[in-house]
Amino acid sequence: MRKLMIIAVSALLVILSACGTKESSKAGQAKGENLHLIKEGTLSFAMSGQYPPLNFKKDGKLTGFDVEIGTEIAKRIGVKANPVTNQWETIIQGLKAKKYDAIIGSMTATPERDKQVDFTEPYYLSGAQIFVADGNNKILSKEDLKGKSIGVIQASTWKDMALELSDKVKGYPSDVNALQDLELGRLDAVITDKIVGVSAKNDKGLKIKAIGDLLNEDRVSVAVSEGNKELAEKINKALADMQEDGTYEKISKKWFNENIMEK
Repeated sequence: MRKLMIIAVSALLVILSACGTKESSKAGQAKGENLHLIKEGTLSFAMSGQYPPLNFKKDGKLTGFDVEIGTEIAKRIGVKANPVTNQWETIIQGLKAKKYDAIIGSMTATPERDKQVDFTEPYYLSGAQIFVADGNNKILSKEDLKGKSIGVIQASTWKDMALELSDKVKGYPSDVNALQDLELGRLDAVITDKIVGVSAKNDKGLKIKAIGDLLNEDRVSVAVSEGNKELAEKINKALADMQEDGTYEKISKKWFNENIMEK
């Protein structure tokens, strides 16, 4: 009888041990195991730290739209967020060298970059956008720009786009110079990056507005190490959930006064 009891207790201990291992495995997965993170339980993501309001340093601390998006992604994956900076010129090399787990730094997914890293679905859309003065209700689309004066950055791809729409194109040393002239009525329109224009409107108080669709589309995405499909899938799920429950829009409106995922 005693022998039978010992066998029964031993069997129970084996079962409990197995259950414990299973629960431990689930807990480990929740903390980021099997995602090939360089530090277990932490999602380290990189950016230049020099691109306000997307990512920049304030009082010595990284902040901005990219930082908040990355922090929320980490939270939903079940790990700690660790935003870091790296020079933009070598940011992909840093990812490949496993200095960090991802790049959440306003990187456009391009075919050339896709040869070196894997990209998630976009977490915001940008591209060439037409801006006009707030009070201009005559220019509503690119078709209305024929014969109109358009400002662009000198030697930019936007200049080529502008020349296809009008023969009156003026080059500027910076976007801000062109947008300021637009507000003052010295130009009919400006073609620049959507986020640059929106930021100038919000941060500098310029009385301008975007019109029409994007002339081209930049899909700004999270980059992860090539082949790390598990992490990419987790990030995609987090981004989808953020958009569905309104968290994404809340973060976007905090920094841009609009949802920058919308075209």
